[in-house]
Amino acid sequence: MEHILITGGARGIGAQCVRTFAENGYAVSFFYKESHAAAEALSKQTGAKAVCCDVSDSKSVFEAVSKLPPVDLLINNAAVCHSGLINQITEDEWNQLFSVNVGGIFHCVRAVLPAMLEKQHGCILNVASMWGQVGASCEVAYSASKGAVIAMTKALAQELAPSGIRVNCVSPGVILTDMCACYDEETLDDLARQSLVGRNGTVQDVAQALLYLAKATFVSGENLAVNGGFVL
Repeated sequence: MEHILITGGARGIGAQCVRTFAENGYAVSFFYKESHAAAEALSKQTGAKAVCCDVSDSKSVFEAVSKLPPVDLLINNAAVCHSGLINQITEDEWNQLFSVNVGGIFHCVRAVLPAMLEKQHGCILNVASMWGQVGASCEVAYSASKGAVIAMTKALAQELAPSGIRVNCVSPGVILTDMCACYDEETLDDLARQSLVGRNGTVQDVAQALLYLAKATFVSGENLAVNGGFVL
């Protein structure tokens, strides 16, 4: 049975990934930072192992990974966001966003990589965003961090291919999670109308895309758009 590690797994897209991959026969572990009650409930529901870990802290990541079975599949989903004008974001907010969204991937990949290299087999999946492809007004920091995730994915896919390790990412569009809590119903309806399929996305849409990439052995270096045609 393949062992999968999912970061940011207690809520939203991460929690649905825990459910989806557990239902498909994977042995699942997931990282969470603060949502203790949600993590405990999800662990009881799915049998997945919940591990409290701050992905922006390399020491925390390496210690957590050292206590887990070797990771065959890593899903880097942990992320934070910031909305506001560029002159309103503080330096601390900017640095925190990059330390989680980009640094978290860096730390987690380095932690799981030795086992993958030893087996000459593995899969790394990163969760980016359509705003990393085209940018979004008032989300400069978030867009920049997710653009970095896409670039990291393509570079890692080339670097790790000789070792039998595939690397891909998904770029979700408007997904109905806690990150959309700042939008009112009218705004969400307007966003839905901008997609070709006429609706906003769900966490199930993203989890199914990641499950596909986990099993698609002839796909590497790909950025799979999961945005309903919002961005072409």
